[in-house]
Parts: sequence; C-alpha cells; structure tokens
Amino acid sequence: MHRDQSPVRARSAPDAVPPLFLELDQMMDEFTRLPMRAKFHFSQELAAVITVEFLAERGPSLIWNVGRDLLKLGVTSMSGSGDVRMWPTLPGDQPSSWLLLESEEVEALFEVPTERLAEWLDTTYRAVPAEREMDALDWDGFLRDVLDGPEAPAA
Repeated sequence: MHRDQSPVRARSAPDAVPPLFLELDQMMDEFTRLPMRAKFHFSQELAAVITVEFLAERGPSLIWNVGRDLLKLGVTSMSGSGDVRMWPTLPGDQPSSWLLLESEEVEALFEVPTERLAEWLDTTYRAVPAEREMDALDWDGFLRDVLDGPEAPAA
C-alpha cells in the first residue's frame, strides 16, 4: 500500500469532509421566516456528532451538537426526541425538513433544505461508517475519569 493511502493517515485528516454551508429559514412565527446561514461540521474524531453553527448576521452565533443519525433519519422520517427533533415537511417543490431545537432558554424551528444535507451526510458516512463512529474515542481514558475521578495534581 502506498504511504499516502494509509488508513491511519486518512482517519486522522482533520477536514476529510469539508463543512457544509446551507441557507435555511428560521420560523419566527406561523407566517414569518428569517433567512439565515448554517454551517454543518463533521469531525472524524467525534463522528457520531454533527456540530451545527447558526451564523447570525449580527451578534454571536448559536452552536448545537446534533446526532448524525438524527439528521440522517430526519431527512425522511420523524427523528429525535427531547431537545432536538427533525422531520420532513409536506411534499413540495424543494425537499426540506423541520429542525426543532429546544432548551430552557431557546426554542427555534428551522426549515432545512435536505437534498444537499443528505448528500453531505452520505459523504460523512463514507468517511466514517456508522459501525465505526465510536472507534476514535478514548474509552480507557473516559472510564479512568469516571471510575477514578479527576486526577490530583502532582506534588
């Protein structure tokens, strides 16, 4: 195998899947849409999670971590529960889904165009298949932290 094709090297590439920028609408009420841009970011080190940054025109951006499987399922059917849910809109000219984000401080409903999102998600699954998305996690370190608690500083 040629050195540049090493699977270890390919897995550690920081941006093997470039971010996806989508134009979407935030539903302010039943009739009012606020166009905005969102950046979807995939990291091979934490493949089960997609970081979505809602880019505000003014003020700070809002960042949510969403399960990759939730987004994948939400393109075609009801997905998620609790704080994050996604489901397809009624059939129309442009395929889209509703993405609902809820917390104690925020409730936001977005209409997300799904064609490009679905293609991009397929790319992430080619980079890291679902059955391998937990491979990069440091389970030993995680268990050590849970069982032993935080390490005391050396004297």
